[in-house]
Amino acid sequence: MADIRHSIRIAAPPHTLRTLVADAHGLCQWWAEDVEQGPDGSVSLGFFNRATVYNLSLLENETHRVVWRCESGKEWQGTELVFSFRPEGSEAVLDFEHRNWRESTPYFTSCNTTWGGLMFRLKSAAEGRQAGPLFLKGSLDY
Repeated sequence: MADIRHSIRIAAPPHTLRTLVADAHGLCQWWAEDVEQGPDGSVSLGFFNRATVYNLSLLENETHRVVWRCESGKEWQGTELVFSFRPEGSEAVLDFEHRNWRESTPYFTSCNTTWGGLMFRLKSAAEGRQAGPLFLKGSLDY
């Protein structure tokens, strides 16, 4: 199995990071504009006018860790998104994993690159800068 891993220092406390990764409202501030929240806490992220949809189930929502299970998506089904945050002074370090990929494919490599960019968008949102979602409804840049 293959895993994507990123780590980034962010000038914000861990609770700010948690609010950006734990629900639809937070995710639409830095990841995708088309995010819907289910009554059970799950989220649905739509890309390319919902031609691609990632359904995520919330497995863990703790003070310093949020874990989503990917229930759908090209090569994403069965993978997990793990956001762990630890305080370092007045800042936090975000350790991110997109784990349990079946294999390292060209799509895996593309996703690794995309996640790197998304980490900087998350950092901007957490630090109070306008990051906005990377993928808008109908965008074709993914």
